[in-house]
Amino acid sequence: MKQIFTLFITICSLVPIFGQQSVARQWNEQLLEAIRKDVSRPTVHSRNLFHVSAVMYDAWAVYDTKAKPFFLGNHVGDYDFLYEGVLANDTLNIEEARNEAISYAAYRLLKHRFANSPGRATTLPALDSLMIALGYDTSYTETDYSNGVPAALGNYIALSCMEFGFVDYADEATNYGHSDAFYAPINEPLQPELPGAPGLTDLNHWQPLAIGGNPARRFLNPHWGKVTPFSLTEADLEVAQKDTNEYYLYHNPGAPPTLDTATLTGLDDYYKWNFALVAVWSGHLDPSNGVMVDISPGSVGNLSSLPQNEEEMRAFYNLLDGGVIDTGYTVNPVTGQPYEPQMVPMGDFGRVLAEFWADGPRSETPPGHWFTILNYVNDHPMFEKRFEGQGDIVDDLEWDVKSYLILGGAMHDVAVAVWGIKSYYDYIRPISAIRGMAALGQSSDTSKLSYHKGGLPLIEGHIEVVEEGDALAGDSSEHVGKIKLYAWRGPTALTDENSNAGVDWILAENWWPYQQPSFITPPFAGYVSGHSTFSRAAAEVLTLLTGDPYFPGGMGIFDAPQNEYLVFEEGPSQFLELQWAKYRDASDQASLSRLWGGIHPPVDDIPGRMLGMKIGPQAFDYALTFFEGETVSNRDWKRSELTAIRNFPNPVSEGTTFEYIVRESSNVRIKVFDISGRVVFEMNEGHRAPGQYRTTSNDLANKLRPGTYFYRLESPRQISTTQKLMISSSR
Repeated sequence: MKQIFTLFITICSLVPIFGQQSVARQWNEQLLEAIRKDVSRPTVHSRNLFHVSAVMYDAWAVYDTKAKPFFLGNHVGDYDFLYEGVLANDTLNIEEARNEAISYAAYRLLKHRFANSPGRATTLPALDSLMIALGYDTSYTETDYSNGVPAALGNYIALSCMEFGFVDYADEATNYGHSDAFYAPINEPLQPELPGAPGLTDLNHWQPLAIGGNPARRFLNPHWGKVTPFSLTEADLEVAQKDTNEYYLYHNPGAPPTLDTATLTGLDDYYKWNFALVAVWSGHLDPSNGVMVDISPGSVGNLSSLPQNEEEMRAFYNLLDGGVIDTGYTVNPVTGQPYEPQMVPMGDFGRVLAEFWADGPRSETPPGHWFTILNYVNDHPMFEKRFEGQGDIVDDLEWDVKSYLILGGAMHDVAVAVWGIKSYYDYIRPISAIRGMAALGQSSDTSKLSYHKGGLPLIEGHIEVVEEGDALAGDSSEHVGKIKLYAWRGPTALTDENSNAGVDWILAENWWPYQQPSFITPPFAGYVSGHSTFSRAAAEVLTLLTGDPYFPGGMGIFDAPQNEYLVFEEGPSQFLELQWAKYRDASDQASLSRLWGGIHPPVDDIPGRMLGMKIGPQAFDYALTFFEGETVSNRDWKRSELTAIRNFPNPVSEGTTFEYIVRESSNVRIKVFDISGRVVFEMNEGHRAPGQYRTTSNDLANKLRPGTYFYRLESPRQISTTQKLMISSSR
């Protein structure tokens, strides 16, 4: 029976759990499992991983004599985390207090964030079960921590983070659904089951997919560049204007190459070279082709540098044979012995890489994947928890809360930076680029059929023109002149999960990435690669955190059993073990997996790796300032043309007055949300010229039950920050 493809099963099967896990680790595992049962949203779950890690760290830090909390007592983004400190208590058991505060903080925040998850029927009871197993009362909701009760402190930290989550520009109040107001695709949707790329009018921009007759999937969170980051600063930021929106670009890598339909032809066009490489590498995914490769660290890994320009990019990637110019390692630095060769079919290696790093549905998403790798390292019997590899061994809880904060902050910053870049440059994915160029023809040979300067470049044995007599010509020669690829045959060639599509000549108009048929390309633009950025940032964090670039023992491993691992195809054809000497080697394989999987071209990959090289160390250094007891406050950037100043009285018992500022003429509406994000009250203010306004609602308390609410101002183009509104009683 095949494995269920969840990285929880696969990663955690590598090394058994040794000893008792800290409460932070147990809540982290609960979060990862909740993510696997939720919608696949790398942006949202990067934020969840960061926020849960931060509240756990704060619940630990308040009892420390040196460390300072990240949230409590600081101004983060547009929110003040008010905090008056924990009263000294000589009788308090610090270890028990920390465990209790951490558990309540994580529990409350997780219950809030996954209250409406598709997997809530199992996720929410699992959260309750862990609390009960730890000996805590799930009904205790007190937030007044002045009484010295750690549970109340944990509840307060969680509540503060919930409130912050409504003003960090993630648009949590509407289930992160700000995309329609922020983004409209240039191209009409592609139905991949149909030939070609109808609806594709601009080959430089992203095309939505409508899979299996379902509506086209919207661009996931195109507004995410504006979300309050962890360590990214205003100095890293470039604000770009496009249409009526501002795009926040951190560490802006510049624009990707565009299709040249006027001068450059064939592989001379950098755009065409990038997407032709993806098509060629698709032809590697057949284990029966006789090509064997050594995938041990003796042959794979140990990159000395990354390409800096087009010339170096073309030399870095092996266009025809796959892979890059890595050299491997002479010996394992821990054992002093050479790494044992592992010869496997190239088709198995490419397919296992594509699935292992896919991180689509039923996975913990790319940022969560690196948490599983961190936990794998933490559990390794040869690993010693010395921060930065120096000093005394720290206890499990301190190690976990600090390492989770750093990695969570880095993954969150990656999502903020990458999605700002993705939404601004709006770059095309391979399925659209390859099919779209093939629809134009070929751009290499004016003497052959279907010449067009914007067509696919011809590569003998890989990309050719269908001619008379060709097996693909059709009964009436209707396909003569079309472009054909030697590539993976796609999901239509599969009869079930125990079959293989294999590789053969196919019409380019029918090309598919090597992915699950229901999730063939993520619903957002390609440039830059999130996988490359998440993975390189995480590899940098693990290197700095452990003080060692190598996995414990000099090698990290992942087993893919013969004919049990792959999900939508049979395979691998033999037992295969992914092996990485360094964390960066794992990161590099994550990047290459997206090329073999047909999701990204090289031009998406390298800028992502370089971005991760900046963000990982930046997040690490920023986290150190809290560990070392410095008082650090975050940025306060006013981004909206609508500003909610205050509402009074607050709490409200009979009527409330809202004060707000309009900086650009617009129609204004006031919306009130409950704690779960549902709109429960609206006031249409109508058109307002620039200025300061005050408006009163006399029936608000009549319509709402006593409790905590939030409100904000909205116009067709702008959304204000969110403010808290308390209803004390109804009239």
